[in-house]
Amino acid sequence: MSSGVTVNDECLTLYEEFKIRKKYKYIVFKLSDDLKEVVVEKSAENGTYEEFLSNLPENEPRYAVYDFDYEKPGEGQRSKITFYAWIPDTSKVRQKMLYASSKDAIRKKLVGLAIEIQGTDYSEVDYDTVLEKASRSA
Repeated sequence: MSSGVTVNDECLTLYEEFKIRKKYKYIVFKLSDDLKEVVVEKSAENGTYEEFLSNLPENEPRYAVYDFDYEKPGEGQRSKITFYAWIPDTSKVRQKMLYASSKDAIRKKLVGLAIEIQGTDYSEVDYDTVLEKASRSA
């Protein structure tokens, strides 16, 4: 089901710089105030995973991409472009429905994503949980 939400061009421009030039460590997206398009809320050129998580509001949904670095035993340092659909259980029902039905609009435009994480609480986006998923993927 699609919500008819569009993706602002700035999202795609920043994503390309994130993916190709490694200019950003992460980008956080949200729905615009009129709920008609996905827009950039924040981008950061560096930062820890904890700093990234602090940009996911406790009671409001967001989308995000993060350049997830980790060590794979015997194979060295790895990096995976990770997409986050952050839709906390504590969000308002209308927000949850709108973000869930709009996810594909942005997900399909962000070419080259390696992992998708769907989080409804912080335990689902915790570093070790994402590390386990990253380690399992090729």
